[in-house]
Amino acid sequence: MTKGLKFSFVALALALGSCAETPAPVQIAEPAMYRSLATPGAVVDAEAARAMLSLYRTNKGLSALVVDPGLQRVAEDQARAMAAAGAISHTAHGTLTQRLDAAGYRTNTAVENVSAGYHTLAEAFSGWRDSPPHNRNMLDPKMRRMGVATAYAPGARYKVFWALVMTD
Repeated sequence: MTKGLKFSFVALALALGSCAETPAPVQIAEPAMYRSLATPGAVVDAEAARAMLSLYRTNKGLSALVVDPGLQRVAEDQARAMAAAGAISHTAHGTLTQRLDAAGYRTNTAVENVSAGYHTLAEAFSGWRDSPPHNRNMLDPKMRRMGVATAYAPGARYKVFWALVMTD
């Protein structure tokens, strides 16, 4: 191969290489379980919570859960009531039985986890898993449906209030 031909191939390769577009940087979204909910308007991803809880349950031989829109509203009302009061309480918006009855639920079994101070779904899940009474609720074999919610109260000590409601 002659020197001129080698130069032509190199020039052609450089020219073609400069025609290629530089790929745009890939934006990787933060997983919902790690997103901070300590901001105004932040909403917990109920489907991500369902997936996390269901995986935990199925790994223990239990059934998966489904998100129930009515239970979502019950959990949202409870989380907002706790945030407004600035306190963790199972009765901030009435007892669980009263709240479920008012929403039209006639269940045999229902459980509720309430907490505050966790800024992410991962933190709340870990806290509940490490707490024997909360963990017992998450692993109740009768549970089939769920609703989960948070409420942000910037002036409150705990900032983010959580409610998880599960029924049979």
